[in-house]
Amino acid sequence: MFEAAEYIGIIAFAMSGFFIATRNKLDFLGVLISVFLTALGGGIIRDVIVDKTPYTFTHNTPALIIVAVMILLVIFRFNKKESIENKPLFILSDSIGLISFSITGALIALEHNLNLTGVLTLSFITAVGGGIMRDVIINEIPFVLKTGFYGTIALLIGSILFVLDSYEMVNIYTLSMVFVLGVMLRLVAYYKTCIPEQLYL
Repeated sequence: MFEAAEYIGIIAFAMSGFFIATRNKLDFLGVLISVFLTALGGGIIRDVIVDKTPYTFTHNTPALIIVAVMILLVIFRFNKKESIENKPLFILSDSIGLISFSITGALIALEHNLNLTGVLTLSFITAVGGGIMRDVIINEIPFVLKTGFYGTIALLIGSILFVLDSYEMVNIYTLSMVFVLGVMLRLVAYYKTCIPEQLYL
């Protein structure tokens, strides 16, 4: 279940990187770097921190997903269309990706017996690290620092899993509850904060 959610997240983050790159009129290499960093950058940093060969470098699926997303977006000329970043389906898939990556980062930290600081760091980096690198490269204020409750949710997920692990309560049932509640919280936070702000733009 979480592997499927993670792939949905890769698709959503790849789309986000694509739209931001085309909005900034980057060339093909710039678009490729933006998409790659957004979708996979956080996971690469996470794996390097725990002294593990990045999953992206040992499995072909993530790269194939990115290539497929880019090809489809170009074929259907999404680079010429208005951004869909604020559309409901995209927000939902992006939220699923955010929560699944937060959970993945926290679980890997717990597997390596890291303390609370380590769990929070890996949860946060896995979820938003790629987006931060992308925004820094294209000279923008990182998205996570200016949108509703985005990075904070990654830290919250990490904290919850750390507490659950302390009581040996990390299992498929508790992970499912954290996942569902995390997605719901992100959606509520988005529509409570971002939408009212957009009405005044």
